[in-house]
Amino acid sequence: MNWVPSLSTSLHIVAALLAIHSSPVQAQLTGHGGPVRAIAVSSDGNNVLSGSFDTAAIRWSLKTEAAEQVLRFHSDAVNAVAFLKDGRMATAGADAKVAIWTAGRQQPDRVFEGHTAPIVSLAVSPDGARLATASWDHTVRVWSLGDGAQQILEGHVQNVNGVAFTLDGRSLVSVGYDCELRIWPLVEGTPSVAMLASPLNVVAVAPDGEIVTGGADGKLRFLTSEGQGSGEVQAGQTPIVALGISPDGTSVATAGIGGGVAIIDRKARTIARTLVDPGSPAWSVAFLPDNAALLTGGADGKIRRWNALTGEPKGSSLQATPRDPLAAYAGDHGAEVFRACIACHTLSEKDVQRAGPTLAGLYGRRIASLPGYRFSDALKGMNIVWTPETVSKLFELGPNAYTPGTKMPDQRIGSAEDRKALTDFLGRATSK
Repeated sequence: MNWVPSLSTSLHIVAALLAIHSSPVQAQLTGHGGPVRAIAVSSDGNNVLSGSFDTAAIRWSLKTEAAEQVLRFHSDAVNAVAFLKDGRMATAGADAKVAIWTAGRQQPDRVFEGHTAPIVSLAVSPDGARLATASWDHTVRVWSLGDGAQQILEGHVQNVNGVAFTLDGRSLVSVGYDCELRIWPLVEGTPSVAMLASPLNVVAVAPDGEIVTGGADGKLRFLTSEGQGSGEVQAGQTPIVALGISPDGTSVATAGIGGGVAIIDRKARTIARTLVDPGSPAWSVAFLPDNAALLTGGADGKIRRWNALTGEPKGSSLQATPRDPLAAYAGDHGAEVFRACIACHTLSEKDVQRAGPTLAGLYGRRIASLPGYRFSDALKGMNIVWTPETVSKLFELGPNAYTPGTKMPDQRIGSAEDRKALTDFLGRATSK
């Protein structure tokens, strides 16, 4: 998902900006408090697993269009999710951890650790026995789901952004910001390397073995199973950040960071259609087993269902009418200063949690003490109690300087008058 070589905090900044400027249309699955970074569909098409910048994963029922389970373990954005062959689930995140889950259980069955930077892609082997991960620590790892043993594949010199197994499961395909597509033999032999013309963000393998990858230049590139180029399509003008292939292999869906979602005819190498007003920029895409329906995960935290054959919205006719959480404070200067924060924080504990903790009852609360939210370890040892003075200091110096180790995007408010307006507003809006 990396279109520039940046750290996790940069992702939160981009996510916050996209969420603020989104204007959603139809949405059937609503529950995440931040951009939906990943979507996986169960083999029977009955369930969806999603991962978000809000640090949670959610298992949904497509029949009831309701959340069946919220999976909370990761301390940072959940960047990748997958259903395993045995019905369990896998989630991986910016905290560099992989969690394996059984439906209905509140804690992971096991956790795989070893990566030293965010994990941004997952793949399940065709036999269901192994899990592959791509990380910004420049490595690819293959994990045994039986005993947890790991195989480390090194060779990329920049962030690895995507990974996929070949059809026979004997090799692994990875792509990275170094413009390389690598095909790794998993038993013995050296990897074959294809150097492409753009940093690469995503990769998938079609049912006939063709490799499809999307780049920062908005191009979708096709390669043979041996890594030889076989065509390309200009899917958009902005970096491709999500990619999905229909189960029958006829269509490829791509999402660009600029907001457009294109459906490509894989054989004709042309754009067949684009989604009709996707509303919120999409961070993830996935086809349903019927090949005719597509899911997109939006920057506004919502999952939408589409007719992949027409590009029209599908399912519920209810329109998502976004409520301005600051509407009650019209004309309040402090509320306008706070508006940059609403993508990550709520003012009431009754609202759905977003990427950051709720600010309800903020003043008088010790830093990193709110129950139910996973704070950075660095914050837990700090002796800060939130008051108008400490909040003002936070934005005078900037979060990175005042609270080193925070996941909060670094932002400062230079005007003492604006800081005073903000702290006064928080006192009124967050008091219980």
